[in-house]
Amino acid sequence: MRTIALVGRSGTGKSHKAQWVAQKNGIEFIIDDGILIKGNKVLAGRSAKRESTKIGAIRCAIFQEPEHAEEVKNKIAELNPESILILGTSYSMIEVICKNLDLPLPERIIKIEDVSSKREISTALKIRETTGKHIIPVPTLEIKKDFSGFLLDPLRIFRKKGKAKPAMLEEKSVVRPTYSYMGKYTIGDTTISQIALYTAQQVCGIGSGGKVFIENNSEGIKLKLELSIEYGSDMQEVLRKVQKRVREIIEHMTGLNVLSVEVIAKRLYFTQDPRKINQKI
Repeated sequence: MRTIALVGRSGTGKSHKAQWVAQKNGIEFIIDDGILIKGNKVLAGRSAKRESTKIGAIRCAIFQEPEHAEEVKNKIAELNPESILILGTSYSMIEVICKNLDLPLPERIIKIEDVSSKREISTALKIRETTGKHIIPVPTLEIKKDFSGFLLDPLRIFRKKGKAKPAMLEEKSVVRPTYSYMGKYTIGDTTISQIALYTAQQVCGIGSGGKVFIENNSEGIKLKLELSIEYGSDMQEVLRKVQKRVREIIEHMTGLNVLSVEVIAKRLYFTQDPRKINQKI
């Protein structure tokens, strides 16, 4: 097994360039910030971006905890890859990762300056310093459940040739960890309930009032809405619209992973204009 290292100080864009560097060097596997990646999949480990403190993030990134290291070592032994790209802020960090995962030292060191322009590095540093955002080189859908409650957005890379429709080359995830200088944020159930009810009531056919029940767990939240619906409306269609819209808005506004949305028509209401009774929406 051979290893190659991509080295650059924190915030210079290593994770953004990781997949490109791996492809250029014929490498399928990447180790970045505590996780083992192949293509668009996280195979083992846990992301340092989930840690609540900077020290915890560093310990996670270098696989300091035996159970964490063992999980990744076992997966590497199982898959027996020909090569692995390892990301780190310095060569000494790469050495520690290799030691903790029983990997050979890199046969080649690639500096971030070798694959990114000064302008790209400067832009990456500015984004890190002003927003506290980090890149994870896998699609958002792949890590969404593990980052419930974090500010998480997809970053899609497209390429266009001539007049052809742009084709997506890859997707990464942008996340603001809780150890960011911007601090940790929390969202109360009351706020979530208010957002869910307001969103539901914007759908034609849904009346005022209603109740929201929230079930929290480590992977995200489950919502149950009890609403009033207009007499004569297409009940199934209205409830389907509410279900879709509430999920989208809650996830977008809070960063929470919405595991399910159950919507129940608890009562009927009549419009004041009798001509609207039995009118379909």
